[in-house]
Amino acid sequence: MNKLGKNLADIGYMDTLAAGDSPLHRLDPRAKLLTTFLFIVSVVSFNKYEVSALVPFCLYPVFLVAAGKLPAGYLVKKILLVSPFAVLVGVFNPALDRQILFQLGPLGISGGWVSFLSILARFALTVSAALALLSITGINSVCEALLRCGVPKPFVVQLLFLNRYIFALTGEAERMSRARSLRTFRPAAVSFRVFIQLIGNLLLRTMDRAERVYRAMLCRGFDGHIRVVRFSKIGRREIAFTLGWSVFFSVFRFVNIPLMLGQAVTGLLK
Repeated sequence: MNKLGKNLADIGYMDTLAAGDSPLHRLDPRAKLLTTFLFIVSVVSFNKYEVSALVPFCLYPVFLVAAGKLPAGYLVKKILLVSPFAVLVGVFNPALDRQILFQLGPLGISGGWVSFLSILARFALTVSAALALLSITGINSVCEALLRCGVPKPFVVQLLFLNRYIFALTGEAERMSRARSLRTFRPAAVSFRVFIQLIGNLLLRTMDRAERVYRAMLCRGFDGHIRVVRFSKIGRREIAFTLGWSVFFSVFRFVNIPLMLGQAVTGLLK
């Protein structure tokens, strides 16, 4: 299996994790989706200079990973894989915002560095929560939950197809890469002209395969409705899960617990 094949198997690993049988897996997807949405809204609502207030929010993704028995190393690798986008967003902040906010001994910390750290923290929290949600729920159940929460059906179906056709694109790319490696003695040497031809051929082959997949789905009775294996309903556990975490998010959002603890410890040491 080449590198593309390994990446394809790595993408599908989330569906394997979603087939688990922990109490968190058995919760109604709507409860997990709504709770994660509230978590993301709470995290991104902080101003650009907040860092310490974000620390308590780590409890939610850690809880999802622990209760769902998810491999933490796998999720960390996924977060690091997309982290350059967050770094690119805030990397220029230290140069643009040079106002000193506080002193760390003889070192002055500017607002640009604080906002950069805040961007990275919010990115890590939101992406880890989203990945954990997909790993304990599955894309099909998430789309079903979106549909039952009132999200327009065309949007949900497009989201589902986008996820499925990633596998078609990656699968065709893997076959093309394997075919080329078997027909050349210099697999690393790819000219720009050949690269453009490969990309165009990949697009055409992927569209053709996606069309065949769609026709096969129609022949098997696909009508745009998302069918999931695990059926569930809103019960006491779902209500307790959503309300309990909502209370925690509200407290964490309006009360800077790390700052209060730091001030308390400082007062005791004086």
